[in-house]
Amino acid sequence: MNSGGRSAARISYMKKHDPGERYEEWEALGTAWGPDYRERFRGIWQPLRDAVQEGLIPGGVAGIRYKEGCLYYAVGLAEAGEKERHTGIHTLYDCASLTKVTVTLPLILMLWEQGKLDLDDRASIYIPELNSPESSRITVRQLLSHTAGLPPTWNFHCSSWNLEQILHFLGNKVEFSGPETVYSDLGFILLGVIAERLLGTSINEAARMYLFSPLEMKESCFCPSPDLRFRIASTEWNEKLGGFWTGIVHDENARALGGISGHAGLFATCPDLLKYAQLWLEPEQTQFEGKPILSRFVINEAQKRQGNGLDPANRGLGWVLKGNRYDVSGSRLSDLSFGHTGFTGTSLYMDPQRGMAAVLMTNRVHFGRQQDLTGLRTTFHDAAAEAVDHLTKE
Repeated sequence: MNSGGRSAARISYMKKHDPGERYEEWEALGTAWGPDYRERFRGIWQPLRDAVQEGLIPGGVAGIRYKEGCLYYAVGLAEAGEKERHTGIHTLYDCASLTKVTVTLPLILMLWEQGKLDLDDRASIYIPELNSPESSRITVRQLLSHTAGLPPTWNFHCSSWNLEQILHFLGNKVEFSGPETVYSDLGFILLGVIAERLLGTSINEAARMYLFSPLEMKESCFCPSPDLRFRIASTEWNEKLGGFWTGIVHDENARALGGISGHAGLFATCPDLLKYAQLWLEPEQTQFEGKPILSRFVINEAQKRQGNGLDPANRGLGWVLKGNRYDVSGSRLSDLSFGHTGFTGTSLYMDPQRGMAAVLMTNRVHFGRQQDLTGLRTTFHDAAAEAVDHLTKE
């Protein structure tokens, strides 16, 4: 695998924290940015600094990938309050729904490419528990594109159900909607089960074997060790816990499933997610056992608009496409751009036309679930695209 600058220059800078000042950290990987990158590209990070200054978030980490170089920036706190801790470029964040597109989606596409399933197969072939007239008809493609008619979620965690009980409910009791696109965690819970059954191992072990290891995502994991707590950004305050969730998945259903699920559970760093982005931007450079992890054909198929033609939603396989109502790509990324967000305050967006990726890692829910990051995300993507455009003109 081409690590995107493994042999290139790495330049780091850390600004020590002084009373009344925000903690900041920079790092550049590759030679494209130049030695004065902190001043030249400072504007990229202004939306993140503003969000911290305004109290929208306690802190965050952002990064962009362009060609074989990466640029990272961290500012603010990983945890506020009595146990205040600074965030850093290598802080682990709860990725929430980024799990869907960084773990479950590529595993399913890999199985498709290997001929172990077809996207238009009925999911009930692999999950016989889906045996009602409605559930038995849904396909793998519909689950990936959120067009299966499943509800957005269900409070399984309140019932203390195990996976077998959840599958029985989804296969026999849940009510399905019409043909429109409905974003659903439930569909990716089912896709995680399909991946586990066909691969013969848990989804976290499959991710480690087929994705994290070959892509050198050495810091990514499910259920991080308690020893890593000091490196993990805290999410939401919990009264019963008497503190913030730290290193325990924020999503309640994923937590009830032991922290490992197809829809949530991944913890990762900004640098690791930019390594993952190479899989989508330069698939030929990401190898497993001498072959690309995913072929260019599969990568392109995942970016095509899905659906039955009755729904105007712009959704690919897993990904949000430009123009979708949940799209936060901003005004400058091209029409080919695609990405995804996570409820906790994370996002990953890519623009194949520019050959760039942008990652934003925050713990949005730290100050409450009402915090809206739409403006932060769109302005950051605009600033990142402007910086890349500036580089191409030099």
